[in-house]
Amino acid sequence: MSIVTLGLGFTGRLTLYISPESVWFACAAAVVTLLGAIWSCTLPLGEEADHGHDHGTAHDDADAAPTPRRALAAAGAVTGGILATGVVAAALVLPPASLSVELAMSRVGEQTALFAGSDDVTLGIADTSTFGVGDWASVFATATNTAAYDGASVTLQGFVTPDAVKDGEVNLTRMVITHCVIDAQPATLPVDVDASAYDTGQWVEVTGTVKTDADGKLSIVPTEVVAIDEPGDPYEY
Repeated sequence: MSIVTLGLGFTGRLTLYISPESVWFACAAAVVTLLGAIWSCTLPLGEEADHGHDHGTAHDDADAAPTPRRALAAAGAVTGGILATGVVAAALVLPPASLSVELAMSRVGEQTALFAGSDDVTLGIADTSTFGVGDWASVFATATNTAAYDGASVTLQGFVTPDAVKDGEVNLTRMVITHCVIDAQPATLPVDVDASAYDTGQWVEVTGTVKTDADGKLSIVPTEVVAIDEPGDPYEY
């Protein structure tokens, strides 16, 4: 597992599982674990059970009847070996992949979209030119003065998902993670496009402007929508 982790780190694919700022820690931990595993192989077999005093002769040990404790230890060793082999085999055989679109859709609505920069967004002092999908999701969810964002230009990348509330409408979606994919949450933005023009899960780059409707709700009015391949780093942080 340490070798797999280092391999993903050197090829830049470890960010499919953890945030970029955690990569150095994961790689350092992998090196320490690998060195410890190599060192453990230098110990003679059975050395870990030596406490510095005599436990009897080999003949005595051979004649000793199996005990429930030994049987339980053997069962634990076999079970642990099977589980560890399965995990390592999966890591070696299965290719690294981003979180699925289905997972993103299942997590929509689990929590309010409060991502990085939300405090600045609420105060209306942030530079929106640097905003990603997660930042704009915070604006759409929390801004009290939506007119302040009317007309802002955006160029965003994400994948298409159907709106969970309004039939026939679509959202631009991006997974936002804090530490690793376990805490990943979808950030969604309503986009005024024909729902039948794009398949669910299709990655697109949207260029357009933010508009406020009569009810004060924000949406993105695109001037151009281009289908793209999934980027090398599909997440925002």
